Amino acid sequence: MARTCSFSLPVAVVVSVICYIYTTTILVFLDRWLGLVTSPGIINAFLFTSLAMLCVYTYAIAIFTDPGTVPATFTPDVEDKDNLVQEIKRKGGDLRYCQKCLQYKPPRAHHCRVCKRCVLRMDHHCIWINNCVGHSNYKFFFVFVLYAVVTCLYSLVLLIGSLTVESPTPNEASENGSWLRTTYVISGLLTVGLLVALSLLLSWHITLILQNKTTIEYHEGVRALWLAEKGGEVYNHPYDLGAEENLALILGPSVLTWVWPTSKYIGSGLRFPTVYENQGAASSRR
Repeated sequence: MARTCSFSLPVAVVVSVICYIYTTTILVFLDRWLGLVTSPGIINAFLFTSLAMLCVYTYAIAIFTDPGTVPATFTPDVEDKDNLVQEIKRKGGDLRYCQKCLQYKPPRAHHCRVCKRCVLRMDHHCIWINNCVGHSNYKFFFVFVLYAVVTCLYSLVLLIGSLTVESPTPNEASENGSWLRTTYVISGLLTVGLLVALSLLLSWHITLILQNKTTIEYHEGVRALWLAEKGGEVYNHPYDLGAEENLALILGPSVLTWVWPTSKYIGSGLRFPTVYENQGAASSRR
């Protein structure tokens, strides 16, 4: 489902950075190192342009895809025997109800103070996409971060390679030296900074995916684990079905689609398989 978007300064900054890195990588680093009219130069220009286009495409989808809205008619079915997990409030033990949206919240849904609505399987609100990262656009966000890391790494390799090329004449070195030094310094700092930050973000979300957790659930789980240990009990995340099944649920049933921005398999976002269902199925087979 598409959503309307207003102007966002952080999004404009991201788009400007993408354009700057692409332009300097192709017209400066790649041109100085391999040349744009040579076979290696053409191949690398094609590959880098393809990666940059994937970045822009996945970034746009993450922005314009609605993360998932709770239907106005949603009511939890407490008598559904197949749904063994009904999330309740921490205090009181009642079914989760949003006082701001005036409706019940499905499992894993949370209210976003910025978007002013409840979001299905909410991970977090991201100012860099001017949108919540939730059920319907989580994979798009993840794939964008993945492609951004690869693109920054590729750009850094071309930048380092171009540093090995000396200016053909002293005159060229004198005329273009100041401009090139500025370009290299800005690009180097920007690319390395982004590469480090995005790599950490990618590592974090890979960890979450392997455990089938959202960022919110991770922080809630830390508290739940502490409370469980304090009471002498063991806390297990109910949606952690094992790394292999978690990957299939979040990134897709086929390995070939894990890095491709598709989400036809994700379901409604109102209900998710749990470890208790697997345990019940295993018991019935015995």
